Amino acid sequence: MVLHSQILGSGKPFVILHGFLGMGDNWKTLGTRWADDGYEVHLLDQRNHGRSFHSEEFSYEKMAEDLKKYCDEHDLKEIILLGHSMGGKVAMQFAVTYPEKVSKLIVADIAPKAYPPHHQDILKALSALDFSTIKSRGEAEDILSEYIKDQGTRLFLLKNLYRKTKKELALRINLPVLSEKIEEVGVALPENTVFEGDTLFLGGEKSGYMEPMDELLIKKHFPKAEIGTISNAGHWLHAENPDEFYDNVMNFL
Repeated sequence: MVLHSQILGSGKPFVILHGFLGMGDNWKTLGTRWADDGYEVHLLDQRNHGRSFHSEEFSYEKMAEDLKKYCDEHDLKEIILLGHSMGGKVAMQFAVTYPEKVSKLIVADIAPKAYPPHHQDILKALSALDFSTIKSRGEAEDILSEYIKDQGTRLFLLKNLYRKTKKELALRINLPVLSEKIEEVGVALPENTVFEGDTLFLGGEKSGYMEPMDELLIKKHFPKAEIGTISNAGHWLHAENPDEFYDNVMNFL
């Protein structure tokens, strides 16, 4: 099975991987800008997310394989690869496994280290959505607001909502598997793996996902890594300060 994608523009292939509970569509605004700059932008939905297939198997090795299959299917020989958060971990895994496939690697707000599970509240909120009674986005948001105070996070999660039938709403994500395999999202990049190519790590100034002490580990896995910070931005750095994010990526490319 091949991952679902949206392809924008034409030129050098530029593949973008979204974060946990996201989808390729989260990157459409920036993707469109890069397409206008002469890149063929591939906005992927990863397994158990968006419109891509559901699977009981969920790990970074599997997701890197999914990307390899996607590249083979679309005859992409050498790609610019950008991944955010969970997508950044997939991008790192792919680069160390298939280095010949990656011309440049961009990792957004995630380090190669292990992270403790921290999405429990969000998963609990999503699990509380009972679609036998919820009939509108507004009703779904009301329930989410009992668990999640931040409106931006709620709106991000509600992008997963779709009409399964005229009368029934549902979530695109594979919630049971993602809840069960939540530990997998935090695992570190395997030890002694190295990607020698051009790499850019960008962290959000207010995020906390990437810390100064992570630089040693980043350089160990990615000796050529440049590390930058996006000002006035948290974990959603590409959405919170898109112009600065775009400029940093273009300077690197």
